[in-house]
Amino acid sequence: MAFTSGASGIIYASFDRFPAPKGAAVHIRAFVEALGAAFGGVDLVALRDAATTPLGAQPLAQGVTYHPLEARGRDLVAQALSFRSHLAAWWRGRPRASVVHVRSIFEGYPLALAKESLTDALVFEVNGLPSIELKYHHPDVADDVELLRKLEVQEDTCIARADLLVTPSAVTAEYLVTRGAQASRVRVIPNGADLEVFRYAPPRATEPGRPVRLLYSGTMTSWQGVHHAIEACRLLRRELPTVLTLVGPLRRHQRRALMDRCGDLLLEGAVELLEPLPQDALAALHHDCDAVLVPLPVNDRNCVQGCCPLKLLEAMASGTPVIASNLPVVRDIAGPDEVMLIRPGAPKAIAEAVKALRANVDLGPALSARARARVERDFSWTQAREALVRTYETTFGLKRLERPSALAATDDWTRSDAHRDDASA
Repeated sequence: MAFTSGASGIIYASFDRFPAPKGAAVHIRAFVEALGAAFGGVDLVALRDAATTPLGAQPLAQGVTYHPLEARGRDLVAQALSFRSHLAAWWRGRPRASVVHVRSIFEGYPLALAKESLTDALVFEVNGLPSIELKYHHPDVADDVELLRKLEVQEDTCIARADLLVTPSAVTAEYLVTRGAQASRVRVIPNGADLEVFRYAPPRATEPGRPVRLLYSGTMTSWQGVHHAIEACRLLRRELPTVLTLVGPLRRHQRRALMDRCGDLLLEGAVELLEPLPQDALAALHHDCDAVLVPLPVNDRNCVQGCCPLKLLEAMASGTPVIASNLPVVRDIAGPDEVMLIRPGAPKAIAEAVKALRANVDLGPALSARARARVERDFSWTQAREALVRTYETTFGLKRLERPSALAATDDWTRSDAHRDDASA
């Protein structure tokens, strides 16, 4: 690909809150740090966390400057339009970029329309599409045909105008082709786990009288199957003491609905609700639990659009046995000898898997060791970063920064084999 004379730098724009204890923020940090270390001159433009992030440009990592922007409004549409306005103001007067990398239509659509005047290349990173996902956050959207059509038009524009589409899931890659993407422009780069944060520990041994402790972390929505985790807890408590810990963000109306669903379990202390945790605290919580639940149900988000569950990778890395739905997006990451694959949408199947772990003292440790080995081999953030950098090199012809040979020989993170050895030590 030929680059325009005078174009410089990479702009990574995202209508996601950053920094934040969410998978999106973890993903963003991994990718911008990789691009900054390899090429330099990266500007991250993302939604400011008002509680922790000051306004104004600030260094984030080697070769990366973070520009936090505002997004005001009472609903998602108003906030997205506000963010677009702030992004346009930030962009005004800036030199043309070599590459612009976007994560959604909320920032990507206006940039795709003005692509020729802003950048030589557009990257559309597709982790999820609002035409599919929005109805799970806002159920009324499902009946708004006009809004859904507008979302699809904006998605199609970003897909058509992108020079490169990056996605963490093979299922998503296939779906993008059905939406008109050229297969040659789509690259699958799976999510990763931070092996230094999610350190391995064997499953904790069963102790008489101690309740079984289960962990669900992530978005508290029906697409993730949190309701199946709750019902499985209720079933298990008929036979043995069980505590389910739910970790994730909750809006006010979501919290009320979730508490109603938990009902008696909350009163009995069988369910505990925790706000999102920093990565190190979440890793420690994994080791205090007997199993991690990834109860993805069958729906268009999981089976048509696809996903790459970060919670699954982090649980596998930590060594805590995992009980997960037997869906293609899960089987792309783990086999039946690495996690317990169960029938999707079946709380009873979750309960039976927990009882099987209790009955067979060798099962959990065997799954645990193989799961960690699989993540080390295929799903570290080191590998994801290197894959992204190589994709930029081969697609856009970008060259990595030259570094002094002595330094490169000792700590060049882009040499994945050496870094993988360090991360596994």
